[in-house]
Amino acid sequence: MKVIWATRGRDWGFRFLDDGGFADPLPEYDAVFSAAGSGRETCQRVGDRVALRFADPEGRVDSAGRVIPHEFVVFPPDADDIRTLDDALRLVWAPVAEDYAARYAC
Repeated sequence: MKVIWATRGRDWGFRFLDDGGFADPLPEYDAVFSAAGSGRETCQRVGDRVALRFADPEGRVDSAGRVIPHEFVVFPPDADDIRTLDDALRLVWAPVAEDYAARYAC
């Protein structure tokens, strides 16, 4: 699955955990999320991509007590199967959940 994934950790600030294969994922990320809006949660199709933003499904917070958001840009063909946040949790979050748990624990 080709995605750009940006989030925070318990003790580290907002960063890209997956760059989607781009040397600099920021322009792609900015283009999609500027069109998707700034809501706390989103599942928004932007062209052939999907912008996802949701709170950490395990309720994790950073060291300041802020809820950790996860933001993904999902590219085709996988973006075609994502229509809801439930789809996103099943298709995008489930494959990376263990990886994030390990990073969060460090």
